[in-house]
Amino acid sequence: MSVLNKRYFHSEKAAIAKLESIIWPDGPVCPHCGSKRKIYEIKGKSTRPGLKKCGDCRKQFTVKVGTVFESSHVPLYKWFQAAYLMASSKKGISAHQLHRTLEVTYKTAWFMAHRLREAMIDINPEPMGGEGEWVQADETYIGKLETPRVRNKYLPPPTKAGRSGPAEKRAVVSLISGGKARTFHVHSANAATVRDILVKNVRRESDLHTDESRIYTTVGKEFAHHRTVNHGRKEYVGKHGQTTNNVENYFSIFKRGMKGIYQHCREKHLQRYLTEFDFRYNSRDVEDLERTLSIFSGIVGKRLTYREPTSA
Repeated sequence: MSVLNKRYFHSEKAAIAKLESIIWPDGPVCPHCGSKRKIYEIKGKSTRPGLKKCGDCRKQFTVKVGTVFESSHVPLYKWFQAAYLMASSKKGISAHQLHRTLEVTYKTAWFMAHRLREAMIDINPEPMGGEGEWVQADETYIGKLETPRVRNKYLPPPTKAGRSGPAEKRAVVSLISGGKARTFHVHSANAATVRDILVKNVRRESDLHTDESRIYTTVGKEFAHHRTVNHGRKEYVGKHGQTTNNVENYFSIFKRGMKGIYQHCREKHLQRYLTEFDFRYNSRDVEDLERTLSIFSGIVGKRLTYREPTSA
């Protein structure tokens, strides 16, 4: 039986009950005062499904209050459908496709997708690696900068072939360890930026695996071992087993998604798309439904105000 036959994908009442079981596994909690003692359910023909009242602070609420769904007029079962489509699509699903499938406006679909990406953020990530463990690090470039960097007037103008080089593109740095990815959109992938990312996210006793890029030369000395592969010489696995193949595979999926599905992405939104690809990569070993429901575990305490959509 298809997972989409589950009632919470089609019934508002079932969707509310399912979300309550995820957010309140031990019973309702008032989002206003935190009380668990006197929570009353308000029933009536004209009452919103799942409406409750706190006996301590006397305020009304639903399970959506204090989450990314707060103030949303979209039925909750459509949120479940949108989350499933995003979680089960390996390279993502565009806002236009969501708009057609869910029968909502494009602006609504665009905002729903960004709210769900907000829910995918891990707000308390553990440091990666550890003693005897490796961490792969690499950088890539995608799309053109919306505000090109100011060139040194004393340097010769770039050739026609050089106009699309890394200096004119958006930089992305990714770390992979233990089958988990953590990716960052940075203004410039230089030694200082990469060091800041590595020391904040990787344990010093880890083995750092990179390519031959010089931006890792100095920071590599701060870790247990820094092992490199020379891609310029067609070396992809070193004599100590070092490689960056995992992070290269991640980049291949990310770029296919950005070029083939999303196509246009404003630079200010790029980190949200990276978060989406990280989320799917990190939960790739579980079933689509389990991955979908894990999105709803991250909706609490996050709000995202509406901004006019300018990209898919």
